[in-house]
Amino acid sequence: MNVSHHADFAPGHGALPPRAAFRSDAPRLDLNGTWRFRLSPTVPDDESFARPNHDDAAWDDLPVPSMWQLHGYGRPAYTNERYPFPVDPPHVPDENPTGDYRLRFTVPGDWADTAAVLRFDGIDSCGKIWLNGRELGVVLGSRLPSEFDVTGLVRAGADNVLAVRVHQWSAGSYLEDQDQWWLSGIFRDVSLIAQPAAGVRDFFVHADYDQRSGRGTLRVDCEDAVRVDVPALGLTHLEPNQPHDVGVVRPWTAETPHLYEAIVTSEGETVPVRIGFRTVRIEDGLLTVNGRRVQFRGVNRHEFHPESGRTVPLDVVRAELVEMKRHHINAVRTSHYPPAPGVLDLCDELGFWVMDECDIETHGFWQPERGAYADDVPAADERWADAFADRMRRMVERDKNHPSVVMWSLGNESGYGRNHRLIADWTRARDPHRPIHYEGDTECRSTDVFSRMYLSPEQVELIGQRRESPLDDPEQDARRRAMPFVLCEYAHAMGNGPGGLRAYQDLFDNYPRCQGGFVWEWIDHGLAHPAFGSAYGGDFGEEIHDGTYCCDGLVFPDRTPSPGLTELAKVFAPVSITVTGGGNVRIRNRYDSLPTDHLRFEWTLEEEGRGTAGGPLHVPRLGPGEETEVALPHLPDTNGETWLTVSACLARDTAWAGAGHEVAWGQACVRKAPERTRPARAGAPTVTGSVTRLGPGVFDGCRGTLIGLGDMAVGAARLDVWRAPTDNDATPYGDVRLAASWRAAGLDRMRERVLEVRPGDEALLVRTRSGAAGQRAGLFADYLWKAVDGELELELRVEPDGTFDLPLPRLGLRLSLPGGYDRVEWYGRGPGEAYADSQDAARMGLFSRTIDAMQTPYVHPQENGNRMDVRRLTLHGPGLGLQVTGDPRFDFSVRRWTTEALDAARHRTDLTPDGAVHLHLDVGHTGLGSASAGPAVAPHHRLIAAPSVLRVALRPW
Repeated sequence: MNVSHHADFAPGHGALPPRAAFRSDAPRLDLNGTWRFRLSPTVPDDESFARPNHDDAAWDDLPVPSMWQLHGYGRPAYTNERYPFPVDPPHVPDENPTGDYRLRFTVPGDWADTAAVLRFDGIDSCGKIWLNGRELGVVLGSRLPSEFDVTGLVRAGADNVLAVRVHQWSAGSYLEDQDQWWLSGIFRDVSLIAQPAAGVRDFFVHADYDQRSGRGTLRVDCEDAVRVDVPALGLTHLEPNQPHDVGVVRPWTAETPHLYEAIVTSEGETVPVRIGFRTVRIEDGLLTVNGRRVQFRGVNRHEFHPESGRTVPLDVVRAELVEMKRHHINAVRTSHYPPAPGVLDLCDELGFWVMDECDIETHGFWQPERGAYADDVPAADERWADAFADRMRRMVERDKNHPSVVMWSLGNESGYGRNHRLIADWTRARDPHRPIHYEGDTECRSTDVFSRMYLSPEQVELIGQRRESPLDDPEQDARRRAMPFVLCEYAHAMGNGPGGLRAYQDLFDNYPRCQGGFVWEWIDHGLAHPAFGSAYGGDFGEEIHDGTYCCDGLVFPDRTPSPGLTELAKVFAPVSITVTGGGNVRIRNRYDSLPTDHLRFEWTLEEEGRGTAGGPLHVPRLGPGEETEVALPHLPDTNGETWLTVSACLARDTAWAGAGHEVAWGQACVRKAPERTRPARAGAPTVTGSVTRLGPGVFDGCRGTLIGLGDMAVGAARLDVWRAPTDNDATPYGDVRLAASWRAAGLDRMRERVLEVRPGDEALLVRTRSGAAGQRAGLFADYLWKAVDGELELELRVEPDGTFDLPLPRLGLRLSLPGGYDRVEWYGRGPGEAYADSQDAARMGLFSRTIDAMQTPYVHPQENGNRMDVRRLTLHGPGLGLQVTGDPRFDFSVRRWTTEALDAARHRTDLTPDGAVHLHLDVGHTGLGSASAGPAVAPHHRLIAAPSVLRVALRPW
């Protein structure tokens, strides 16, 4: 028996040379559907299952495409870096789950004497293939297509049997150590394609655009005898393999994705092609498209679906790309492998800059103790050279005709070596018009752009100034320093985050060399689970795993936008709107190539959140990069705090949003709130037995703790500094681990000691000190309670006692209220959550939500739901009411479980209401940062232990 095909450095065998992906009028048989399937725990001893007459009656049914672990065969496993098997290349464990597939299908009778090709778009991780008992070859390179010539093997007008043996582990698995779930199977389309005589084997479209003349040049390279027609341009019978000046054309960009329908015709086949005219160059140290610098406002996109894994229906892909467009994302890095071929068709159509990345990652060879990759990393090992070259060729040839693809990437996190140089040289020779990217080539010896991941804003600024640390080789240093720079990964969107997006965007806007980047990442990889709702690493009993690290997306597993995506949309907004102090509005067009003709501008005036006036705002046409100031109309007088909002909305429908969709907004306070008038005298506290009363407040007479408001019981009213750590607080990576430091300092177990309870003529003063067991540092707190005009006012003054050498998670008051409250209304920033370094998307207004809707459903429960700059808050419930007024403002969150319960929960299903409503009124929080992979919270967004004051007034009814 020969089973060495799955443990061989070679890239597989038997397949045809790679070619472009395209559809034609050639007959095609879709082989997706229900196949017969059996799973063995190891590689079976024989291959007799591939015989056409093999009895598979006892086998199961399995849909193709699919991943077999998600249909009950074996279990998913998640790792970020580590291989889930012993590292002994090219060998894999004997315990190698192997799936055998069989499909019986009928080929139409009119296919007789017709050449045919069998195509697999994706098999994970290795497949051996037979048709009608004849072995065709072996496939490796999971996310890449393979085609086999089956001419003479296909029986027209009769049954045919296709058999495939798929191994979970193979030598190819060493090159596929991407941060994602390990899943297996035939997970992309399978098809049988007739090959007419004198058909079209392959072609390469070169469609260039001259921005000076507006003219296009078209060359279609093809070894077959073909002609090219572009009806919309009046072009017919263009000869292949030579350039043609096609006259004035509309260029393709991510903002104006204009495609021309062309036809490539041979004697036996007709191929429709969508052509986008655009020219990609690096000029004067900048990456340009059509002569203009572009800025990548991008995301890293894995192929993922919570129920089907890497098998993602194209209607789902279209919906997610539309969501990206609505949130101003203009670029996609195909992390870390080529996507299903239809994805790039949609990117062409909707408009995205695409960095197409090769299916190569060997992160498991990283040796953290050395701070380097192992000496035998595949990139440096010539035994892997053919596998590297095979994967790069298959990607480039498949995707070469897509105008959206503007960069080729050699892979991800695989060190750097001879094999990278080999595939870079081949790619540059094959396609000299697209730049080459690879972050692991830190000296840029094989690449055309300088790329890094997870740098701090300070490091990015140095690169923008071309002042980064020099290389040892002066000549190479000068070459790299002259390159454009991109952050291929930044702003790790794990859990509640990322914070600090604005700091990066300002650098991209201010330094031309910094041409943007790709946020990590688009979607949480939470797999659907009957017990947990969404599962992450460890939930399937993996031997090794990386926990919640797979849930690091801007959208939740069901593709619902997270607050992080809302924040990103505001930061990425292609129009900047600033209300100036002089009564004008400054508007800047931040599009790369699009003027503002497609937008209309409106203004709205709101007094304490309620609209009082509004109308259109005339803004002259602005070209890319242009700005102007326009005068505001006369604004009516108001009495309360008044905010002006100016919005830019779509004037007409687009492919991704309808007319009226808001593209950008700016806001400013045009009238401050008047000073509060206070009665000359406050009420006096009264002491009755063990209870002290002050206005609507009821206090424990001994400890001075608030225990009631009117007839309503209140619990746990005390100083609070703890929050359930976010994933960025609790990261297992990097040097900054806030949550561990907070726990070590006892901030999660602070205890309050009453120092003094002093009733006065007009106030009740309660002095306390909070500290943790084993810790010297603590916090003094003075609670000064007053009863004024039916309200209970609190001035909470906090002062450190000793030194805290770390920021506080939060600082404020927590209290528990009856569980009957069900709705909250507030005047402040909203409608979504906001934190110190993630608040651009929160606008001032009057908002209302249920308490349940105030929770953000992060896959891994953590701090969430904070609202900032709140002036007034009202809680409602049947027979219940509480208003909280800030002096001047406060942060708040409200939920049906305690912080401690939130902290302890591993999944959302662990959170159950405890019968109370828990309200937090805060001075503030430490920001979010992105320390789970990127930098810590910026210093100015850290909540330092310092003298602080919270002033609020409570009015129950």
